[in-house]
Amino acid sequence: MKAKKTNSDVKRSGNSQIGKRNVRTILSVMLTVLFMAAGSLPAFAHCDSYAGPTVKDALKALETNNVNLVLKWIDKKQEGEITSLFKKTYSLRNGDKEVYAIVEKHFLETLVRLHRETEGAPFTGLKPAGSTKKIVQLSDNALKNEDIDGLLEKLNSHIGTSLRKKYEKVVALDKVKDQSVEKGREYVAAYVDYTHSIEALHDILEHGGGHHAH
Repeated sequence: MKAKKTNSDVKRSGNSQIGKRNVRTILSVMLTVLFMAAGSLPAFAHCDSYAGPTVKDALKALETNNVNLVLKWIDKKQEGEITSLFKKTYSLRNGDKEVYAIVEKHFLETLVRLHRETEGAPFTGLKPAGSTKKIVQLSDNALKNEDIDGLLEKLNSHIGTSLRKKYEKVVALDKVKDQSVEKGREYVAAYVDYTHSIEALHDILEHGGGHHAH
């Protein structure tokens, strides 16, 4: 016979389910704020990648002879330089292939460099396709497929798993931290990593996602 569940068992089960729901809710809120705070984070290598949206628009502009497709990536004061260079680049499109490849790359580099300047970010050259961080690729795919729910689900799972691992490591090392100096240092390193991760998320929630100069 199955043992009857006591009130305390039911209560613990209910609390467990509520706890899990609360964790998912908190993570969702954190993720939303993280997206809102994107404008206040340092610019990462994305728009300077051959797979990035800036280069894609530039190549499309050259294919269709439409410079307007790239002007959105720069400031109005930069339009003259890009428009002039675009015309020179396009005029060589049907000429010597090796010469055009050099000129095209110069145009792409100039466009991306000027765009990075509008972000207050340095330009260190065009990066190959595939060098963009996985999270940025996922965020772009979410926009392309109009599927933010799928992205949030993956991020929820990743953040939850990461924080749980850090937490469990601290708990395990807490039991042996006084056995030796080495164990103690392992505990401290794990504790600092865990708490700093939580603090980083908390700071974003506290200070919001206002845009700041990079």
